[in-house]
Amino acid sequence: MISETTMNIAFLSTYPPRECGLATFTQDLVMQLDSMHPAGRSGIIAVSNESLQYDDNVIMELAQNDRSSYTQTASKLNNSDIDLLVIEHEFGIYGGERGKYLLDLIDNLKIPFITTLHTVLPEPDSKQRHILNVLGQNGEKTITMAENTVDTLIKVYGIDPSKIAVINHGVPYMPMKSREKLKAESGLDDRFIISTFGLLGPGKGLEYGIEAISKVTEKHKNVLYYILGQTHPTIKKESGEDYRRSLEEMVATMGIDDNVIFVDKYLKKEEIVRYLKLSDIYLTPYLNRDQAVSGTLAYAVGYGRVIVSTPYRYAKEMLSQGRGLLAKFRDPESIASCIEYVLDHPEEKEKMEMRTLAKGKTMTWQNVAGQYQALFASILKQTAKETVTV
Repeated sequence: MISETTMNIAFLSTYPPRECGLATFTQDLVMQLDSMHPAGRSGIIAVSNESLQYDDNVIMELAQNDRSSYTQTASKLNNSDIDLLVIEHEFGIYGGERGKYLLDLIDNLKIPFITTLHTVLPEPDSKQRHILNVLGQNGEKTITMAENTVDTLIKVYGIDPSKIAVINHGVPYMPMKSREKLKAESGLDDRFIISTFGLLGPGKGLEYGIEAISKVTEKHKNVLYYILGQTHPTIKKESGEDYRRSLEEMVATMGIDDNVIFVDKYLKKEEIVRYLKLSDIYLTPYLNRDQAVSGTLAYAVGYGRVIVSTPYRYAKEMLSQGRGLLAKFRDPESIASCIEYVLDHPEEKEKMEMRTLAKGKTMTWQNVAGQYQALFASILKQTAKETVTV
C-alpha cells in the first residue's frame, strides 16, 4: 500500500536553467511538494534541447528531438520505483510535428500518468487534437488551470469529464516590504508604477501598452511603465532583437523615455515579486484572445495587484467579480482609459486590490501543491485497488 508520504512522483518537463515559464512552474511545484512531504520523492525528467547543468532533482533527461529517447525514457520509468508520472504539456517542448514523439512514450509506458496542460487551444488542428485526446484517454487525469477550458476539453478534445481536474496556477509566497517602502527605497515615491513581465515577443502586444502610456502621460506625468524581461529564446533565434528594438524606437519617437523603462534580463522570482509589490497596476495587453492560462497574470493576482488586461480567456476568468479592468484588443485608447480610471479613483483601486488579493491567497504554492498531493494520493489508491482486483 502506497502512503501519501512515501509516493514517488516523476515530472516530465523543462527545468531550470532552461529559461521558460513551464520550467519555473515545475521547479516551484516540486520544491513545495518536497517541503510538505519530505518522506516522498519528486524527481524531474528534464526535456532538454541543449546541454545544461541541472540540479540533483533531475533523475533523467529526455532529448527533445531524439525520437528514440521517448521509448527509452518509458522503459527506464517502467523499471524504476516511480509510482506516477506527471506530464507537463506544452506543444512546443516535445519533438516531432506538434510534439507527436510524446505519444511514443505513452504507448510504451506501464505506470500510471496524469497530464497538466499549459495550453488548451479552442481550435486545434487534427494533430494537436489527437495528441491531447490520447493523453486524456490514456492518463488517469487531465489537469487544466482554468475553468474556462473544461468545456473545450470535453467537446473539442473528447476527454471524459470525470478525468478532468481544475487546479490553479501556483504563485510563490515571499515576504516583501510594502509598496510605499519599496518605492521610497528606489526613489520612486512620487511615481505611479505600471509593470509587465515575461519573455518578450510580438504576441504580447506591448506596442499597444506603450502607446496607451503615451496618452496617459498627457495628464499624468508621474506614470512609470516597467517592461520586464528578455526576448523569448525562440523569437531571438528567428528575428533577433527586432521586436524589442521596435518598442524602444516607439518610446523614443513618442518622447516618453522618462515614463518607460526596459529591464532586459530573465528575472529571478525574487525580482519578479519585488517589481509586482512595487506596482500600482499590472498590465497585460496580450493579443491572443484564446490564451487559456498566463503565469505572469497568475503572479499578479497572487500579489493583489490591480490588473488592466485585454480580454483573453484567462484574464476574463481571473478578473471577474471586480478584480480588474478589461480593455479592448489592439486599442491603446481603451487601455489608457482603464489606466486613467484607476489613477483617478484611488478608492476603487483599493477595493480591486482587496478582491484580487483574496483570490490570490487561494493560489499560493502551498495551497496548490496540497491539491496536487491529494490528487496523486487518490489516483494511486485507486490504481492499487484495480491492480489487486485484476
